[in-house]
Amino acid sequence: MQSYCRIMVPGPRVFAARRSPLILCQDRRIRAPLPHGAEPPLIDLTRHRPDPRALDRIGIETALQLGVLPLQPAGAVTPVVTEGYRQFRDARARLERTLGPVICARAHRDDIERRILALRAPTLAARAALRTPESVSCRNWSGRRLAVALAAILTAIALAALAWPGVLIAALTVWAALTLISVTGLRLFAAVVEARHARRVGQTWASQRPLRHPSGRQPSISLLVPLYDERDIAGRLVDRLARLDYPRDRLDVLLILEADDTRTQKALEDAELPNWMRIVEVPTGKVRTKPRAMNYALDFARGQIVGIYDAEDAPAADQLMKVADAFRSAGPEVACVQGVLDFYNARQSWLTRCFTIDYATWFRLVLPGMVRLGFVIPLGGTTVFFRRAALERLGRWDAHNVTEDADLGIRLARRGYRVAFINSVTEEEATASVPAWLRQRSRWIKGYAATWAVHMRDPLRLWGELGAMRFLGFQILFLGTLSQFVLAPFLWSFWLVLFGLPHPVTTIAPWSVILGLSAVFLVSEIATLAIAALSVATPKHRWLIKWVPVMHLYFPLAAIASWKGFAELITRPFFWDKTAHGRDATPRPADRAAPPLRRPGEAALRTRG
Repeated sequence: MQSYCRIMVPGPRVFAARRSPLILCQDRRIRAPLPHGAEPPLIDLTRHRPDPRALDRIGIETALQLGVLPLQPAGAVTPVVTEGYRQFRDARARLERTLGPVICARAHRDDIERRILALRAPTLAARAALRTPESVSCRNWSGRRLAVALAAILTAIALAALAWPGVLIAALTVWAALTLISVTGLRLFAAVVEARHARRVGQTWASQRPLRHPSGRQPSISLLVPLYDERDIAGRLVDRLARLDYPRDRLDVLLILEADDTRTQKALEDAELPNWMRIVEVPTGKVRTKPRAMNYALDFARGQIVGIYDAEDAPAADQLMKVADAFRSAGPEVACVQGVLDFYNARQSWLTRCFTIDYATWFRLVLPGMVRLGFVIPLGGTTVFFRRAALERLGRWDAHNVTEDADLGIRLARRGYRVAFINSVTEEEATASVPAWLRQRSRWIKGYAATWAVHMRDPLRLWGELGAMRFLGFQILFLGTLSQFVLAPFLWSFWLVLFGLPHPVTTIAPWSVILGLSAVFLVSEIATLAIAALSVATPKHRWLIKWVPVMHLYFPLAAIASWKGFAELITRPFFWDKTAHGRDATPRPADRAAPPLRRPGEAALRTRG
């Protein structure tokens, strides 16, 4: 005979257990035990009371990750609602360590998440802003303290200019030359190393993988796609993500919306979502940033690997296959995989052409070369994928840092993790107007400055965690680059010397030194343009080589953006200056050819905060 027990709970349903595990029976009187391995019947969660205290003991994040909801105890046993028996079996040992004996009930996963949110949405929203440890977060950044410090520094500089003008000019000249040599040298070295490697392996940065599913089971991947005020692009985004060649039962796409973003919500309502896409609505809070939204949404993600795409992204169809292969073949120390970013509207204007050259230099040569040399790198904000466990251990994203990608790259290195590059391209929409470009670049520079300041709170500890070489690379890449932006007008003044015009440095230095400094400036300009030309010397971008000299008009824009960014560090350090997308009226060929995304019977799931 098969044995079972009966446990009465409030309401018409009865929980029955046959040996172990315990499962749910629908009938009030148990006539026979359920067959071994059978799924318990669905229950209506509106007719059962959750147990908030048990939920807190499990942990809200753990409950969402496992998809479990504890109900009010039935004597010494706690009923636990899961999506199915397999999920209960996998989580049972973990649950019993916290709750004691448990029995299983079943409900739809989205219903479970809604009930958890009804109980604890404010708690999750508050935690989303505080995930990163305070010691490596910029949430305590004070614009007022920075303003006082800058006022003191500028006063000292003004006094020095009055008392020792020659010393001040000499100091600025030495620092400008040192940072120029360091930054240009690092970029050139990394670019040459990567170019030689690419040439040796015949790398073309083109996706050649046949679109087929391998026989083995792929890891589950969750894609976080933050959206805000994306009325003009949301529909196209859904179509582009639908082209990803990855098993649908292993793919989990979360479209992240702010709760009050009705424009994007309306745009998504016009495109019926498949059942592997979900909408997560983030409750409003004091901080409204992309990293805060991702911190909130990560609790609802179900994948072992977590990736990020932006609203305007068009990833290569086989990109997720390459990501899965990269993680499978890499050791556990590789916690992040970065893809290559490119633009599909490069021909739109001179600015988009220059922006494309800039990105090609950064993502095709400099960053991969720095990874190959073992340096620390700032990550890209999109087409970046993480092992979820490592991301959780790091404290996710700093919700107050407006370049959370750069900050996370440093924190990965400090914890001993490495980054790998894959030769898979995601196309984006390049910003086509100068005002929009300045807003976007100023946000990046503001975040770079905050990242450098946060990680330099304890320089000796940073040195110990990174090592001498990577610590030096961090200083060159962040402090050196920021110095170059600020001192750009001073560096440009050396063109006066090259054209035989008077320059203040001629009053304090011999002519040989002046010629040497001018030569350094000229050589660095040539090296910068040579790297840019090398980065676009590919079949796809070869037509851009003739536009490389125009970069002389493009680089000064970054200096202008830097002053806006530094000013906002004082006035609005956490302000996210949104980049508008969907302004390129010319669709990509794939967009024109795409059939409308309408799949009857596949309803979108919406998770509200």
